[in-house]
Amino acid sequence: MSDTDMDPMLPLDRIGYVINTYPRPSQTFIRREIRALEAAGLTVIRFAMRRDEQPVLSTEDQAEADHTEYVLDRGAKGLGVALIRAVIRHPRALVRAISAGRQGGPGRGPLRQVIYLAEAAVLADRCRALGLTHLHAHFGTNSADVVRYARMLGAPGYSVTFHGPEEFDGPHALLLREKVAESRFAVAVSAFGRSQLARWAPFDAWGRITVVHCGIDPALFANPVPLPAGPDAQNPLRVVCIGRFAEQKGQVLLIEAMARSSAPIQLTLVGDGPLRGDLEQAIRAHGLETRVTLTGWLDEAGVRDALSAAHVMAMPSFAEGLPVALMEAMAAGRPCIATLIAGIPELMVHGQTGWLIPAGSETDLAAALDAAARTPRDRLAEMGTAARARALSRHDITIEAAKLAAKFAATRNT
Repeated sequence: MSDTDMDPMLPLDRIGYVINTYPRPSQTFIRREIRALEAAGLTVIRFAMRRDEQPVLSTEDQAEADHTEYVLDRGAKGLGVALIRAVIRHPRALVRAISAGRQGGPGRGPLRQVIYLAEAAVLADRCRALGLTHLHAHFGTNSADVVRYARMLGAPGYSVTFHGPEEFDGPHALLLREKVAESRFAVAVSAFGRSQLARWAPFDAWGRITVVHCGIDPALFANPVPLPAGPDAQNPLRVVCIGRFAEQKGQVLLIEAMARSSAPIQLTLVGDGPLRGDLEQAIRAHGLETRVTLTGWLDEAGVRDALSAAHVMAMPSFAEGLPVALMEAMAAGRPCIATLIAGIPELMVHGQTGWLIPAGSETDLAAALDAAARTPRDRLAEMGTAARARALSRHDITIEAAKLAAKFAATRNT
């Protein structure tokens, strides 16, 4: 995009969306949120610090990439020039960045914070050029640092959607208290998330912490595919698990549970990540190579196909916010097996939409798999119908984006 002078006839709500890396396969919910805001009449300018190293999987994500400004594309020279100009005008911002670095943990020291300040300087320049009225960051990590520093450099006020669990694992290193206290408002994706923000935020900021769920597009799940045949003696229980292969997601526990289960089960793992090697090793160790399929990342259509081929979705997470993959599985009419953590019990109802189990127990997870395998197909379908109704009633993207738009409008001049 080329710089433009601020036009007095620009619409009142011109929002800058700020994400560290965008778009990514696991961020379809951000794309849906942005497009719902645009459908409601807001202008949304996308900013990301960097491009994803993974190839873009879908035409929708490619369109997002084409409409995104990448701050680090400016190179070291562009960042350095913007930083020098900003520090001359706002020397205290440099002092605060260095101070934040001294409070941070590994990877968040003074040098890293000065880099974030340089990124914020570029962002502040673009806010002035484009007449942006508000900045909104997704995730309380790097992107929240950048919008906070941009505010110090004269950019408009900001808000942040905090997802968890990363933000809640390191509240002091991430300066969670300061980010909430200095924001126009803070968003949690669940009531549990709001409670965690309230743990660290000053009391006088609690009224600015609001819950806006991640949303799904009901139109994408308008005609759920019926459950496959079985489970019975001829047709094994088909389970799908969708998510990044990372320690918080617990997929290795699912392999351990399959080894303990007495039922015939076919498992499809959708995703990729740093623990892929550990997963493959666990699969080999238990002799499950013919029963477990790893697909890699799939686009939205591929994920829906994987859900359509399954009887049940499993989410054995150790830590979460409120997983979008879970609400999508429920919207597709699939009962779920998930852990009693974070925002998950706000969405699922044990015995009605699936099975809720303690986190970290392969015994309980194996028992839930066996229970699902023994459940008649008609009963699984009933549970899937209840799951679908609950997900659609709580996570319609149009409704959730409208809540966010109302917050933008209400805090425009604060």
